[in-house]
Amino acid sequence: MDPTAAVAGTVLNTLSRVSGRLAGAGAFTLFRLPLARGKARPADRRLMETATTGQVEINGKTAVTYRWGTGERPVLCVHGWQSRGSRFADFVPGLLDRGYSVITFDTPGHGEATGRSTTIVEYRAIISELHREYGDFEAVVAHSLGVLATFLTLRTQVRTGRIAALSGVPDFDYLVDEFCAQLGLRAPLKAALRGRIERDLFPGEPDIWTRFSVLDRPEDIQVPILLLHDEADEMVGVAHARRVADAYGDRARLTVTEGLGHRRILGDPGVVRTILDFVDEGRREEAPGTAPAAGEQSQETIR
Repeated sequence: MDPTAAVAGTVLNTLSRVSGRLAGAGAFTLFRLPLARGKARPADRRLMETATTGQVEINGKTAVTYRWGTGERPVLCVHGWQSRGSRFADFVPGLLDRGYSVITFDTPGHGEATGRSTTIVEYRAIISELHREYGDFEAVVAHSLGVLATFLTLRTQVRTGRIAALSGVPDFDYLVDEFCAQLGLRAPLKAALRGRIERDLFPGEPDIWTRFSVLDRPEDIQVPILLLHDEADEMVGVAHARRVADAYGDRARLTVTEGLGHRRILGDPGVVRTILDFVDEGRREEAPGTAPAAGEQSQETIR
């Protein structure tokens, strides 16, 4: 266990024996606030400076949006927790070379956005606004928590031609279970945290433990899905990607990497190439005389 997490868990568990309310409030604060903002690499910053930027106002906070290209044939990139839009910098040149526009954003509490934190409901609102502005996406490329937010949003009126999901968080329940496991929180404190999340983080959102899941109603999403996950992902086990592949059947294809972990998978040249080819499959399927190709429920490996 991480030493900082161990200390925080001990403090919260001890406090819960004195005041369950205060301990629950402390656990909720730790759960909802990113501990740090991901920093952009120097090369990424130079690329970000060439983007056309915009803003989406949400709940008194400002998300920052980025676009390369004219906006035609848009591919949306959705970052994860404690990350930022610049993490997709390695995808931008290849997508532009293939004639796509690239859209990404920093959610509140991340990157250059304002605010201290965000939720997947705010992700949903930002993605919906970008869909309103640019129309249907050719593809969505998402990482980690961004995968969960993407599937949640695609059950609304937002449409895309295909989805590439890297190191995907399977559901919101998993986030709470993992957080409590890392801190070693006692069962009563975990129950208090779940109550605070329902009441304070998602008021007016019913049944979040079922609805906020990649596995919820898979029949609602009828597009090809490429799942990429590392065999030794230290944050989200590859077994979750296999569950998603099983749930989506022949619409999903699972590619397993080795030695990349949860974060480095985003910048791996082999992974970037695999996703670029997957995105471009949509264009080839539109060509006259080309039959649409269904996704394959198979596993490939990138070494």
